[in-house]
Amino acid sequence: MLLKLDENLGERGRQLFTNAGHDVATVAEQGLSGADDHRLIEVCGAERRCLVTLDLDFSNPFLFPPKHYAGIAVLRPRRLIPVELYATVNTLIAALARSPIEGKLWTVERNRIRVHLPEEESPDEDE
Repeated sequence: MLLKLDENLGERGRQLFTNAGHDVATVAEQGLSGADDHRLIEVCGAERRCLVTLDLDFSNPFLFPPKHYAGIAVLRPRRLIPVELYATVNTLIAALARSPIEGKLWTVERNRIRVHLPEEESPDEDE
């Protein structure tokens, strides 16, 4: 899968995804560090890359409708320390091997993933 890693994930994060067989580009190597969120997601869309980030702004499906992108994975480690971050990364890697993320928003925690369902895909409350 084509992935774009946000600047917080570092070389270790890149190695984990690369070792799992993913094609990884980073925000830093493309000179996008500090770029506006809309610019970053625009680049991801043009490259058909799934964005992997810690930035909670991307968890808002009204600002960044996932159906327009190759996927958005927002990482939510319990604490922002390497062991927690990389455990969360490994949860995402395992999920990517099982399910497609294209057009979806995933909020990834250490042991679970919450998938945002657009309104038209949500179960009808009247049933």
